Amino acid sequence: MPPKRRQKASVKSDDFGASKPKKKKDEKETPEYSHWLMKSEPESRFAKGIDVKFGIEDLKSEPKQTACWDGVRNYQARNYMQSMRQGQQGFFYHSNCKEPGIAGIIKIVKEGYPDHTQFDSKDPHYDSSAKPDNPRWFMVDVQYIRMLKKFIPLSQLKVLHLKHKGSGGPLQKLALFTQARLSVQPIRKEEWDFILSLEED
Repeated sequence: MPPKRRQKASVKSDDFGASKPKKKKDEKETPEYSHWLMKSEPESRFAKGIDVKFGIEDLKSEPKQTACWDGVRNYQARNYMQSMRQGQQGFFYHSNCKEPGIAGIIKIVKEGYPDHTQFDSKDPHYDSSAKPDNPRWFMVDVQYIRMLKKFIPLSQLKVLHLKHKGSGGPLQKLALFTQARLSVQPIRKEEWDFILSLEED
């Protein structure tokens, strides 16, 4: 889909400051992960006069229920996005809000390409060091798949994570807690399956 401004921020301020990657965009390898968790803010927050709110309902209202996942400004999170493949699925996670947690499921419909917001001086995610002929930041396009049968709050996931750390359960290494600052996180297959099973509880 053609790049254009999306009223969303897929990152928080703590997404800055990680070390730079060694691989270039065209040096992709077979991805280690096939599922993801992607954070976005469902409640209004203004940066440079722009409301960066973008919840799952906003994604549903986009043409073809599809949007670019722009604004990622952490190198590790960016690298995870560059390893994403078309057709892979992820959890849409509501962050920086009254009740954070997993709201629904999305699908990767376009693999990594340059994030246009890095070149826009009026955008909250502008990066003066990025150049069109040498982009620093990339994004993917995602499409809404469905809402979870019930919202799975962070508080519930935290209890299960702590329990599984002691028992060796599937959420013992969940990146939501081991890489908590990242706005884009990998999800192992056993984690994905277990979290989906919580819909039925």
